[in-house]
Amino acid sequence: MADALAFLHTAKSHVQTFGRLIHEMAPELEVRHLVMEELLDDARVVGVDNAALVRRVQEAMREAASDGAAVVVCTCSTIGGIAEKTATGGAFSALRIDRAMADRAVRTGPRVLIVAAVESTLEPTTALILSAATQAGVGTRPSTLLVEEAWTHFQAGDTGRYVETLAAAIRGAVGKADVVVLAQASMAPVTPLLADLGIDVLSSPGLGVAHAVATLRASGTAWTAGSMNMLPMPRA
Repeated sequence: MADALAFLHTAKSHVQTFGRLIHEMAPELEVRHLVMEELLDDARVVGVDNAALVRRVQEAMREAASDGAAVVVCTCSTIGGIAEKTATGGAFSALRIDRAMADRAVRTGPRVLIVAAVESTLEPTTALILSAATQAGVGTRPSTLLVEEAWTHFQAGDTGRYVETLAAAIRGAVGKADVVVLAQASMAPVTPLLADLGIDVLSSPGLGVAHAVATLRASGTAWTAGSMNMLPMPRA
């Protein structure tokens, strides 16, 4: 699979989400999906600074690129910072799905409300927002909202209750925020429910995929049609 795009996911549901986005933005693009749910599970236990986890995430990024993908995107915000730092030897570009969202957020306003349903996502996303603000030369005042009760609905496959729980919590906490950042890719369906807030509610999938496609186009690669999905790999 030469000169194509690959994704590293920690949830099976993301295969459909990101496959649809690619079909809408660049239907001619060949795509590979590698699902390793255990990486998020383990990150929540050992933390993102754990040396063994770092090694496994970066090995997974290289595995996702092993068929020749020119760009590999990690769609998990918890491990995205690790994935982005993968040593690629120039063979491919390693991206995190939420960087484009962070860049947009810090240019929207200084008061950024970061929302997550998994606690391990808050610290990496806050660090990303602060880094994006520094790179943009702007000030930012991030705050966080953890909606842990929503995650049980996601794990149970009840997307409706997941999204509704998040939306209700955000409405009650948005206060004087200039922009809301939905820290996890799975939160994207919340956006239309909050259209009346009067501020931007940003999610990573659309912005991140657009950035990945632009990165691939900039590399001058030739695309071929088709798609291949990988099943989750066994725990190392």
